[in-house]
Amino acid sequence: MLSFCFYKDDYSMRFKTKNSKIKAAFTLTELVVVLVIVSLFVLLAVTNLSGLLASHSFKAQVQDFVSAMQMAARAAAETGRRYEVIVDIGQQNYVLREITSPDLSEVLEEEIIVENNFGDNCRVIYVLFDDGDYTNEGRAKFRAGHSGWQYGGKIALLDNNEQEYSVIVNRLNRVVELKKGYVGFLVPKFKDDVPF
Repeated sequence: MLSFCFYKDDYSMRFKTKNSKIKAAFTLTELVVVLVIVSLFVLLAVTNLSGLLASHSFKAQVQDFVSAMQMAARAAAETGRRYEVIVDIGQQNYVLREITSPDLSEVLEEEIIVENNFGDNCRVIYVLFDDGDYTNEGRAKFRAGHSGWQYGGKIALLDNNEQEYSVIVNRLNRVVELKKGYVGFLVPKFKDDVPF
């Protein structure tokens, strides 16, 4: 009877050893599958996050520009001084300055309030003024005084997906706003165009 018990215990030990080896192998397989699934989720999240950051970066860059334009209009209305936003299409940057000298062609260092680049995700392609002037190179200047903008217009921008956006500068009510796509804007009427 003693040998039977020993045989039973020996069989039980062998069965437990095989069973634990199978469990260990199954745990390793589960671990590999879980790691693969987690890495797929991380890859998906990184891909979506990079697209979101690029989109956010474009909107942040454009919002900084729109804020500079709004700051010029608001400061001119409140103080009665003249301000100018210079958009340099070739350099892809802009400058907000307070005009202090009669020579408008020279920008003095002490006049600069904001100087910023549009960045890699935001590109100016052209500027169209409400008097019909158009430029896709060089500098475009928007001047604001106590009575509002000297000229209104549109600054056309492209994001990194080549989607067009328009910053509209309204001469009549000093509003500066960003709109998606190709957008028309109000053009002032000449005296000959008004019937009364």
